[in-house]
Order: sequence, then structure tokens, then C-alpha cells
Amino acid sequence: MCAIEAGKRGRQVWLIDHMAKIAEKIRISGGGRCNFTNLYAGPQHYLSQNPHFCKSALKRYTPQDFIALVRKHAIAFHEKKSGQLFCDVSARQIIDMLLMEAQEAGVKLQTQVRINAIEAESGGYRVRTSLGDVCCAALVIATGGLSIPKIGATNFGYEIAKKFGLNVIKPRAALVPLIFDGTMLARCRLLSGLSCEAEVRCGKQTFSDGLLFTHRGLSGPVILQISSCWEEGKEIVVNLAPQQDVYERLIRQKQMQPRLHANNALMEILPKRLAQGICDEHACSGALSDLPNIRIAEIARACNDWHIRPIGTEGYRTAEVTLGGVDTRELSSQTMEARNQPGLFFVGEVVDVTGHLGGFNFQWAWSSGYAAGQSV
Repeated sequence: MCAIEAGKRGRQVWLIDHMAKIAEKIRISGGGRCNFTNLYAGPQHYLSQNPHFCKSALKRYTPQDFIALVRKHAIAFHEKKSGQLFCDVSARQIIDMLLMEAQEAGVKLQTQVRINAIEAESGGYRVRTSLGDVCCAALVIATGGLSIPKIGATNFGYEIAKKFGLNVIKPRAALVPLIFDGTMLARCRLLSGLSCEAEVRCGKQTFSDGLLFTHRGLSGPVILQISSCWEEGKEIVVNLAPQQDVYERLIRQKQMQPRLHANNALMEILPKRLAQGICDEHACSGALSDLPNIRIAEIARACNDWHIRPIGTEGYRTAEVTLGGVDTRELSSQTMEARNQPGLFFVGEVVDVTGHLGGFNFQWAWSSGYAAGQSV
């Protein structure tokens, strides 16, 4: 995006990538259909030590701007839910669109180029590459974070920032499944593959969406969302029946259907295996009339107010994005240029701006790339 906009302004642009294939993160995203933006993208959907930093770029290049580009290339798309836009056919269409736009803007693109060193010199930078040295007036780092190393993610961008004296907020995996040990892990393995709608809270942040039990812990959209807010040692609170007051319902059923078994009553609220698992864990069997209200309250808490403490995440291997990155205090929010290093720009995921799940991170890529492209 940055290269396209710079090329449109008549700048000579060399776009290089160390991998053989470009834009692999686009290709694998959204189940291969690329959740390329979100209709409702706004500052409230981003995490950063400076939550105001993203406002300027997002305002100047909006989801509607990118949608217009998609429509220009006659790419069919649909809204999945909550403003999430996906290609009808393939993520490859977004890649081809950007490559075509870059070609039309005169961008020179080369892959499998290794960067050996970057040095500041009078009037710009000298980039020493496997294809030789090149001098430039402006250098843009758009290398992303540490997520999904198998498609080429490295710490390159952070190292360049540090080399030129910029502070880097410690990176960590985000939008990533959470893992557990002990009894909780055993429970997750028994329920592996089961999904349900849930509300999950960590601190003051709450998300509602699908939850999935896995052989390592918990996943699904709601867990990926809360993982960006979770820190080691913290607990999360899960409501497995966000639309129900389970205690109130079970007490009412105890009065109206006293011989109804507890597990059958719970199966009317939760998936069968999950309901049975909760009853087994709390040794609740038999008719509701045989259970004191204090035991029913225990079952209800396990459904509506389940406190659990992850031991970690699955890490960068499966994380969709990287939290942290180049400190926004070091950059201009208007241009993405380093304040104390003229001609050096950082855009996208390498910056300490991380979106929620649902197309927000791609929108930040487009918006921040556009902002830098207007200035380089």
C-alpha cells in the first residue's frame, strides 16, 4: 500500500521481500478468503500504549476507501458478521489487486532479497542487499511482527528500530489460543472439538463470540480476542451461557420439574458434552429435588462465572498478530516517520498498534501504509 501510494506520486520505489512469495499473510488469512477490512474500524478497536496514535491514519484512509479499490477490481465480497468483509472467492484476489496497482504505479518489486545492513548517510540511507547496495532518500519498514514464522515473520523490523535508537515496546503473541495444565487441560481434552457461544472477561475488557475447546486449551474468536488483553498470571472469567441466569433457571425448574435430572436440565442450556462435564466435575447427579440450592449455585457459577487461569498462549506459531512493537511516541501519527530519524518510516504490524479480530489489522496496514506513502 505504501509503495503504491509513493509510486502514484512519481517516486521511484523499490519494494523488496526476503521470502520467495509476497503477501503470504494475506493468502492464509480468513480461511483463504482474507478478512480484508471491517466496516466499523475505529480507534476503539485498537490496542496501543498510545490509543490516540491510530486516529489520524484511520481517518485519512478508511474502510470505504479500501472497499472502493476492491470494487474497482471487480472483486466480489460479502459481510460475514459484525462488519467483517471477506472475498467471495479467494484471498489471492487481494494480492493480485495490490500487485497490479503496484505495477501500474511503477513500483519495482523483487523477492528473495536479503538485507545485510542498513546505514544512515547524508541525504538518506544505504541498504546493503544480496543484490548489491542501493541508496534511498526514504526507507519504509513494513515487515510485520513475529507471528507465524513459517511464512517468514522475523524480528527484523524491531532490530532496525533499535539500531536507529527507537524504543520498542516488548512484543508478545496476540489473537492466539490460550493453554492450560493439570485438571483444566484434562477437561479441555475431554471436550476437544466442542464449541459454544461465550462471554469472556479479563480485567475491564469483555468480548462475546464463539469459544472452542482444544487438546491444548481454549480457542475460538472470543479467546483470540481476550488473549490480546491477557497477561501471564492473570485469570479470565468465562460465561458459558451469556443469555441465561443459570441459577435462576435451575431453581425454577426444580420447583416446576423436581424429578428432572440435573444434567438434563443443564443440557437445555449448554451443549450436551459440556453440560455433562460440568455435572460430573461437581458430582451432581440425580433429580434437581435432591440437590440443595447451594449445590445448584455451584453448577450455576461454573456456567456463568467460570474463573480460570491460563499458563500461557500457543505463541507466535499460531498467533494472528504481534502485540507491541515500535513505540508510537517515536513516530509521527501523520506520516509514520521517525521523529528523530528523518526519512525512516514504520508502518503496519511492526508498530505498537494492534487491532481486534475481524479485519481491523488489515485496515491498519492499509491506513498506515497510505499515510507513509503520502509523505515518503
